[in-house]
Amino acid sequence: MLLFTIVCIFACSSFAEANIGMGMQGVAVQNIQNMLINKGYLSDRADGVFGQFTREAVERFQAENGLDIDGIVGEQTLEALQKNSEKQGKQLMQKIVGKRILNMHATAYSAEDPGNTGITARGHRLKRGVVSVDPTVIPLGTKLYIEGYGYAVADDTGGAIVGKRIDLAMDSNREALRFGRRNVVVHVL
Repeated sequence: MLLFTIVCIFACSSFAEANIGMGMQGVAVQNIQNMLINKGYLSDRADGVFGQFTREAVERFQAENGLDIDGIVGEQTLEALQKNSEKQGKQLMQKIVGKRILNMHATAYSAEDPGNTGITARGHRLKRGVVSVDPTVIPLGTKLYIEGYGYAVADDTGGAIVGKRIDLAMDSNREALRFGRRNVVVHVL
């Protein structure tokens, strides 16, 4: 991850002058997507296509980092994405070394799903960063790092979430459907 971060910084630095936004494709977009994934803003894979989900992730990042919210990666947004990337990579590796690592089957859900109350089993609002687990595998309240999703808290349960299954909360039903089903690596922190 540290090597990736260093490569990203050098690969993206030449794009600092250009704005990267909707409809663009290529290595620069893929590098930005990887930075967003590593920071927990994008849960999809880095496909190198700047589409709606990448734009929404950029907007969330901009909002949480005091930047102008336009969904475009310009010089300031790129600098903020790169800021402390090497340090964060080292900190993440230090946090997950020696902890339990699980390979799990992941699905996604949202507060917008039909029949969902929007409240977790522990009484919190359902939002990104909350996951549903089997409490016999991962106790409720446990902090996690899920590769390709980011940091999360085991805060919910579900009838179909048994054994090594995990349900990742997304911000919208559309994002949850796009995530689909996939295998993920879960680091118990």
